[in-house]
Amino acid sequence: MSKTRYPRSFAHPRYWGTWLAIGAMYVAAWLPWGLKLWVGKMMGLLAWRFAKRRRHITATNLALCFPEKNADEQYKLVKDTFIANGIGLVETATGWCRSAEGFRHRVAYHGQEHLAHAKAQGKGVLVVGIHFSTLDLGGALHSLFFPADVVYRPHNNPLFERFMTRARSRIFGQAIDRHDLRGVVRRIKAGHIVWYSPDQDFGRDVSVFAPLFGQQAATIRLTAKIARMTGAPVVPLMFHRNPDNRTYTIECLPAFENFPSGDEIDDASRINQFIERAIRKHPEQYLWLHRRFKTRPEGESGFY
Repeated sequence: MSKTRYPRSFAHPRYWGTWLAIGAMYVAAWLPWGLKLWVGKMMGLLAWRFAKRRRHITATNLALCFPEKNADEQYKLVKDTFIANGIGLVETATGWCRSAEGFRHRVAYHGQEHLAHAKAQGKGVLVVGIHFSTLDLGGALHSLFFPADVVYRPHNNPLFERFMTRARSRIFGQAIDRHDLRGVVRRIKAGHIVWYSPDQDFGRDVSVFAPLFGQQAATIRLTAKIARMTGAPVVPLMFHRNPDNRTYTIECLPAFENFPSGDEIDDASRINQFIERAIRKHPEQYLWLHRRFKTRPEGESGFY
């Protein structure tokens, strides 16, 4: 299916809504912190109320991953997920539109020595991150401690793609298209840290099935492939909003040992074990709104 065709001129009326959204992000970025949180919460509640398709996907994911929770707990977790992701939108605006230096007092970084040790090996580093609602603000705050590149999915809207790429290029050394494997390998081999999130379902052709929350999840093979091509250590990284909703914690873990192992399923399982561990700390902050389990093993019916 061909992509939507957009006008060349950013002054075209087709982009007026995009300009409005960008302007709103700049405004949100400069709101007082308490008001920022309130706006994010309200956006999350509106989405929870009206985005029925996304609510269904979220509820399905959480039912699959947390079957031990009763109906009331499931309901609350779905609602809390939308609130957390609404707050994540204004956090993204803050990370993109303001200097992270002004928020240094809001972040605590545990395990810096693990990333420093991996970097000192001189082979570059592949950092495994996760799609939490705090992801973009987390990247900005992480840049206060370690410069890094980021792998991302380009936006279809050319104006928003330009805005997003410029913002991320200010935060990161380079913003690398997720399809640019050579670019990722080149930057790692040059000694850079590259931040990469392998926790989404990219389909059967590029994945193996590995356990995640007791479900067989299509897990991309690229993490092990990049490590094999570069010889770089693979370092897991977690980032969470603390319960006070005003401070954040970055937690870096030691690099995976004997990775890649040569067994694709074992490697993918180890990545998923880390992802599950990170999500269980603050499950409402994860991006449950995407169809994480859309690709099923042969013969299994779909969940969504």
